[in-house]
Amino acid sequence: MNPLIFFLLMLRSSFFSTSGLGNLPQLYDDLISRDWATEQTFAEALAVGQISPGPSGLWVISLGYLLDGPRGVLLATLAIVIPPAGVLVLDRIYRRIGGHPAMEGFVRGLSLAVVGVFLVTLGDLLQNSGIAASTLLIAACSYGLAISGRVPVIVILALAAAAGILVFGV
Repeated sequence: MNPLIFFLLMLRSSFFSTSGLGNLPQLYDDLISRDWATEQTFAEALAVGQISPGPSGLWVISLGYLLDGPRGVLLATLAIVIPPAGVLVLDRIYRRIGGHPAMEGFVRGLSLAVVGVFLVTLGDLLQNSGIAASTLLIAACSYGLAISGRVPVIVILALAAAAGILVFGV
């Protein structure tokens, strides 16, 4: 097993996980496909992680130990600590220079870029899922009636159902 590749795989899974077991599928695919781990190894690491005190994400340290001993523990620990430590460093930098006009412009532009990517992705998802523009129009009208507070929910549901029958047929 190559320690550098092991560390990079652990680091990648830590960067893209959102919870204690969020990195499990990525690590499972990466390590099983390389024959560096078995299902038994994952089962043991998860069992130790579940009975150990502390956050559930620490199961990765057990996996590192089972795969590469003390060096695996060190590599796995570094890999799960670097992403949150990086966020803390970025926060510290932002607190110092966040009020600078260039930084404010950068954050504004980055926000717009994120919204743009979100909208394009949402459009692709809606197009690929078969949701038509008429469906979105019915949903938007229903939402508008609901937030107005003037129309009872049962009437909104009946109107949306009738619109759906008119647009899509029975």
